[in-house]
Amino acid sequence: MGKHLKTIVLIGSVLCPTLLLAHDVSAGDQAILDNGGLLSYIWVGAKHMLTGYDHLLFLAGVIFFLKGFKDILKFITVFTIGHSITLIGGTFTGIQVNEYLIDAVIALSVLYKGFENLNGFQKLFKVKPPNLLLMVFAFGLIHGLGLSTRLQSFDMGQEQILLKIISFNVGVELGQIAALIPIIFIISKWKEQPSYKAFYKASNVYLVIAGVGLFLYQIVLYFG
Repeated sequence: MGKHLKTIVLIGSVLCPTLLLAHDVSAGDQAILDNGGLLSYIWVGAKHMLTGYDHLLFLAGVIFFLKGFKDILKFITVFTIGHSITLIGGTFTGIQVNEYLIDAVIALSVLYKGFENLNGFQKLFKVKPPNLLLMVFAFGLIHGLGLSTRLQSFDMGQEQILLKIISFNVGVELGQIAALIPIIFIISKWKEQPSYKAFYKASNVYLVIAGVGLFLYQIVLYFG
């Protein structure tokens, strides 16, 4: 266990600076959107999801819990429906949420999934965890608001607004698929190894630590 925990912590320490900067809206992305058509929104959406490590950490935590491809497809679909509703609807209607607070809640979703995977509800509270499918949908809605906040940070002009939002959402889905393929492969292959139990525990401990760290970081930014 100690060896695997050290490995996870080492990976986390390398990723932390990137995690904290994952959602920055760059001038380069704005230039891509200014100079491109709808395809540029797909590209930026995919890029945003691929660098949206809080979203991917949450999904990785969900995948740890699942046992078969049908389950993975079901839960990822529910998460996708949830974040698509708030990404498209929130952006089109101009719903504004504070970027730091919504990212703090997203960080808590990472913490929640790691805590649940470690049987925290049974061990600490002696209760069963809430229905996972409903929680994944609820967190999907929250993650979608975070994505909507980022999209609204761009200047999208006045034309084809809905098509631009949908294109960005399509890009997010493509980026999510591209990111999940290696995650699913690694986890499924590791399940066949004797070291999986230690890997599972160390990885979910890191999810808890990452969730706490990202939450505190966003709260500091909010009050700062």
